[in-house]
Amino acid sequence: MELVTKKHLYIVSGRVSQPLAADIARELSVPLGDPGIAEFANGEIHCRYQESIRGTDVFIINTHSAFEEQSINDALMEQLIMVDAARRASAKRITVVAPFYGYARQDRKANGREPITAKLVAQLFKAAGASRLVSVDLHSNQIQGFFDGPVDHLTAMPVLLDYLRELGDGLVIVSPDAGRVKVAERYAKELNADLAIVHKRRSLSEKNSVEAKDVIGEVDGRVCVLIDDMIDTGGTIVAAANLLEEKGATAVFAACTHGVFSGPAIDRIKNSAIRKVVTTDTLPLPAEKRIDKIEVVSVSAILARAIHAVFEDTSVSEIFGGDNYS
Repeated sequence: MELVTKKHLYIVSGRVSQPLAADIARELSVPLGDPGIAEFANGEIHCRYQESIRGTDVFIINTHSAFEEQSINDALMEQLIMVDAARRASAKRITVVAPFYGYARQDRKANGREPITAKLVAQLFKAAGASRLVSVDLHSNQIQGFFDGPVDHLTAMPVLLDYLRELGDGLVIVSPDAGRVKVAERYAKELNADLAIVHKRRSLSEKNSVEAKDVIGEVDGRVCVLIDDMIDTGGTIVAAANLLEEKGATAVFAACTHGVFSGPAIDRIKNSAIRKVVTTDTLPLPAEKRIDKIEVVSVSAILARAIHAVFEDTSVSEIFGGDNYS
């Protein structure tokens, strides 16, 4: 007996990433599945897929973010439950798509008696039944090694570059701290721009407080673009922008993949020297955070191409010419 099987692509999303997942499904011309997410009275999350997924290639999309009444932990647990349900429903292969990977900043022990939660999250997904992980601009490349299976590390750089090219020539790409220099260099190379670095110092007495000390590079009379993987409370990016203005920059823009914008971030950006922040839709932007200074570009096309490549068993890195691993 000989049986010829056909692969079936099934895309489904948790509640946080529904708009992004709908755009991805539209790019791929496939329907978005229904995971039947519900909550018990005590807040426990329940999942029951509304159609058979036996033998399918399942891509479970959910970004790890607080949204509306959900916390980041709710979003993470919801995705884990969806993975477990898919495994028990006999899905052939399960790929976790986490546009923003939660707990990524805790990727090493900086002090004694601390966890490495970036690895813990990876181990949880593996234990739940995930065979592959897809994410965008991880906080550090080493996280790829935390998951015991293939990891496709995508970058939002193409869509951010498209926006930045509209700012004209003669830009100065600025790294807000020493840790982001390599990424800033890549942007500077693509834009044929100069590079500058802000030297910063975190306050030892006040949490989430950053003091920008000096700028290495020529920014006087130039349009500057600060590059970072995420903006959380905005302390680093705002301190750097204000210093650039003091040093004579004619305009300061900021670009990041993940717009977390927690705590005082929105107020800090409103009152800063930043003319515009461009971010992506890896994280949902609530209505109360949609201010004129923030513009969102979509990574749905990048994620759709990556999902298609994984489904067809073709190269993901070729989408970026290999630069996603630089």
